[in-house]
Amino acid sequence: MKRTTLLHAELSGLIASFGHGDLLVIGDAGLPVPPGVRVIDLALTRGIPGIFDVLDAVLSELVVERASLAEEAAPDLRARFAERAIGPVTLMSHAAFKDQSRQARAVVRTGECTPYANIALYSGVAF
Repeated sequence: MKRTTLLHAELSGLIASFGHGDLLVIGDAGLPVPPGVRVIDLALTRGIPGIFDVLDAVLSELVVERASLAEEAAPDLRARFAERAIGPVTLMSHAAFKDQSRQARAVVRTGECTPYANIALYSGVAF
């Protein structure tokens, strides 16, 4: 059994396979997933797991170089994202965010129901 925070086997394996610049999207319960993009569905019930529960677990294993968020996200939500080690953050329209999701290696679906609680993480390198 693993000792680290992230115990979800599929998600942990995905992160282990990432290279520099690969994209992982962590989304709320309503974020559409583009056809052909892998989905790791963690949503259990409304609000469980929350976006920050999942983000913090992912950040325990993923080196993040930069991130992007929808500009429509409330300022307090953006501030909560910025408190974490996600590098420089690019704001874009929600439509552009959804378009960007087509390039993701995977979208992780949470039970989060806060509007625009989605983040795109670009992997960095640990050296």
